[in-house]
Parts: sequence; C-alpha cells; structure tokens
Amino acid sequence: MLPYKRSDRVSDLIREEVADIIMYKLKDPRIGFVTVTGVDLSDDLKLAKVYVSILNEKDREQTLEILNSSKYFIRSSLTKRLKMKFIPSIEFRQDTSIEYGFKIDKLLKEIKGPDEDT
Repeated sequence: MLPYKRSDRVSDLIREEVADIIMYKLKDPRIGFVTVTGVDLSDDLKLAKVYVSILNEKDREQTLEILNSSKYFIRSSLTKRLKMKFIPSIEFRQDTSIEYGFKIDKLLKEIKGPDEDT
C-alpha cells in the first residue's frame, strides 16, 4: 500500500511545476520574488489552491491579481507537462504562515523578557 494519498503526491508535483512555470515561463516584469509554498488539492483532484509567499509587502495584492489572471496560462502549461487525464482548476492564495511564525516568535520574546538570558 502507498504511504500517502494520491492527492498528496499530485499536489507535490503541481507545486514543483507551478513554481517552475512562474519562474521561467511567466514573462511579467511586475511579478517580484514569489515562492510557491504549498498546494492544497481536493480529494477528487478538481481544485488546487496554490499558496504563494510574496517577498515585497507593497506588491502583494498586485502580484496575486497577476497570478490569478494568468492561471489559465499556467493550467495550459501544466497540461503539457503532466500526464493526467484531468488538470485541476487553480486558485492562488497568499500564504500567511511566515508572518504568523514571526508574530508567535515576537510574542514569545516579549513573554521571556529582556532581563533573561538565552
């Protein structure tokens, strides 16, 4: 038996391919530094939520709009790269886990206090 579900394996593959397409095939100069952090794929393989981390805070909304407007190009590129019967629909979402981690780290440092040594 396989160690994990098919949707997990396909989501890992889609994450790698979408990152490669954004980096090398998407020729939009307005897109800054974007990292594809994960893909949530439904169990029926019909919808893929692609989570991206965008470095520049000022351009986050614009970059997400550009990525969502180019999702049909990315999906057609995935069709050529993946040997699947059905390619899932793609939605781009902002990954907030990095900011959440920084917030938790800041709170832990505040609780610890400045007088305690590490």
